[in-house]
Amino acid sequence: MRLQDKVALVTGGGSGIGRAIALRFADEGAHVVVNDLTTDPAQATVAMMKAGAGRAIAADVADSGQVRAMFAAVERDLGRLDVLVNNAGIGLTSADERARFTQAAEARIAETLAGEIQTHWDVTVNMSDEAWRRMIAVHLDGTFYCTREALRLMNRANRGVIINLSSVAALTGLDTVPHYSAAKGGILSFTRALAREVGSRGIRVNAICPGYIETPMTAGMSPLVQKVILSRTPLGRWGEPEEVAATALFLASDESSFYTGQWLSPNGGLVIGG
Repeated sequence: MRLQDKVALVTGGGSGIGRAIALRFADEGAHVVVNDLTTDPAQATVAMMKAGAGRAIAADVADSGQVRAMFAAVERDLGRLDVLVNNAGIGLTSADERARFTQAAEARIAETLAGEIQTHWDVTVNMSDEAWRRMIAVHLDGTFYCTREALRLMNRANRGVIINLSSVAALTGLDTVPHYSAAKGGILSFTRALAREVGSRGIRVNAICPGYIETPMTAGMSPLVQKVILSRTPLGRWGEPEEVAATALFLASDESSFYTGQWLSPNGGLVIGG
């Protein structure tokens, strides 16, 4: 049991990668606080654990007040926090955004095949303030708000682990989702800066930069876009949430005791080196 008796909080744990991480941590002996925007998906994850291994708590990580209340509950009920996984995130939130993404991605594919790159993508030009701010708020603000509260608990014990979910978008940039790329890039830089700040207190901070993983967030991609992604991935398949969870378990456990300020990227070879 690599996380025996540890207290872990996983944001966005009601589905996809977050659910897989929460379940893996529980299997390894942790008591897992599963967060999601609403209680039902978080509770569904807890129901998949053995009795007493977890609890659900709803909070919007983009709201600092809700985050503060969530961590106050953790402190009141459990007294400490050993591991924080900043996983909560969103994809394209409106039908209009998804349509523009698909149109731009498929146009880019067609032009690449034809050897002619000349379309004005207009993704950034047409992006609303609301779309930009919500993406940054959930991913980047949420990571900061949760980390700030977690550090208040971890500093008392002079130990702890923080794992931030970034993306291959932070490593290469994805031209059809500049707001997502910016948010994930910010998370990666925040990880490095924070690792330098808190390392002397025995707190380790690392990031995971997954490639394309089979989750509800990626399920809406068109068949053409999915086919091209697979063609660019040397292992020739999408990743599974459980493969990201295995990476998170390594970073949360003592097996990674000399890792801080680093990123690991389960991406099937889509991005190599860096």
